[in-house]
Amino acid sequence: MTIDKAVLMFAGFMVLISVALGYYYSPYWFLLTAFAGLNMVQASVTGWCPAAIVFKKVGCKSGVAFK
Repeated sequence: MTIDKAVLMFAGFMVLISVALGYYYSPYWFLLTAFAGLNMVQASVTGWCPAAIVFKKVGCKSGVAFK
């Protein structure tokens, strides 16, 4: 799996988990959804993503977006 796909999968899981937690437990979990969205926007503008750094250290192959 490439870093790009791993980052997209991780962001998708974070959004889905936070929506479920916000719906069933507390609306404050929607802040995690907002954080994930802001991080995706920031990464698309700057090209810097903390999750990409972690996945690179774990050993994922380099993709197109995050090298």
